Amino acid sequence: MNILVINSGSSSIKFQFIKMPSEELICHGLLERIGHDDAILQYKANTVSIKKTESISTHKEGLKKIVELLLHPDKGVIQDTDDIEVVGHRVVHGGNSFSNTTLINSEVKEEIRAYTALAPLHNPNNLEGILIAEQLFPLAKQIAVFDTAFHQTIPEKAKKYAIPNSLYKEQNIQVYGFHGTSHKYVSEKAIEYLQLEKSKIISIHLGNGCSITAVLDGKSIDHSLGFAPSNGLIMGSRSGDIDHSIVFYLVNNLGYNLDKVNALLTKESGMLGLTGYSDLRDIQREAENGNSDCTLALEMNAYRIKKFIGAYTATMNGLDAIIFTAGIGENSSVIRKLVCTDMDVFGIVLDDIKNEQPLNDIKEINTSASEVKILVISTNEELEIAKQAFVLLT
Repeated sequence: MNILVINSGSSSIKFQFIKMPSEELICHGLLERIGHDDAILQYKANTVSIKKTESISTHKEGLKKIVELLLHPDKGVIQDTDDIEVVGHRVVHGGNSFSNTTLINSEVKEEIRAYTALAPLHNPNNLEGILIAEQLFPLAKQIAVFDTAFHQTIPEKAKKYAIPNSLYKEQNIQVYGFHGTSHKYVSEKAIEYLQLEKSKIISIHLGNGCSITAVLDGKSIDHSLGFAPSNGLIMGSRSGDIDHSIVFYLVNNLGYNLDKVNALLTKESGMLGLTGYSDLRDIQREAENGNSDCTLALEMNAYRIKKFIGAYTATMNGLDAIIFTAGIGENSSVIRKLVCTDMDVFGIVLDDIKNEQPLNDIKEINTSASEVKILVISTNEELEIAKQAFVLLT
């Protein structure tokens, strides 16, 4: 079965063409920094490797460029769009409507659209990817895998907010959790690597969007993102946790309307608001050059992560391993070092030399004296989506 997986993030698109069930990777690539003049498009297939920088303003424009590469007479991997039998899509918010992988129809698309208010940086791009894929691959089955599905196991005491019960029971206002496909994939890899029957693991997904999950015996039991993918850790342009009184102060005292507050907290805050940059590579470079705002932002980012590690270790009454994954988690030795420094009270001791070594799927970066394993694992949401799509259709 030929499956093309499209993973649309808030400012990126990852894609893989996978032959199932052999899991043979035919081609893969990444488009990042969408919305910037220096968007980076990478594509690899067999001996072909392309990396170019150009202005790509929207996800729609980016998806069309990806399909052009797939169909390229010399560099492509398909001769006709009908060669693609299935297109698997990452969808961020499925609310309570979807707890399993789903064949996409008109009703599913309307549900995805309805959750746009809760995931404004993601669901519109996810839906755009589906609509474009339907046009470009008219014979392919379109499959949705929801970020929220892995977190269906979060117990009521952790997912319920301390607000009137009617809002929980009648309006479904609760913690949903996100990045579930990634957290599921890397936590399963960690359990296999550690050969544990019982496990207490903290999975830390760090990209433009960031989240952290307490995974007890393979199941999500708590998570930093909640009703929408905007709270918890400091992110590229999202604030993460703030005092909700600030919202009322902005509206009542500073003249903001609610749309402006929403834009401020989701598109103008986080690392962007602190430094003027949303890409961590830029922030690390500026910090090295003496930019004090960037240095402080890195420290704040790591400090927030450390707080959640402490909370989730208490929640699980112990800790076997922490996992760093996704673009920043896999590539930023700086963030990993900041997070793991002065954490010996939890049995977390980083090996500085191992931390700087290149990653090949999975690496262990703790010292031999560390009671907790510190793992860096390459997430592969695309493979996980392909697996789930294949199971659904066979």
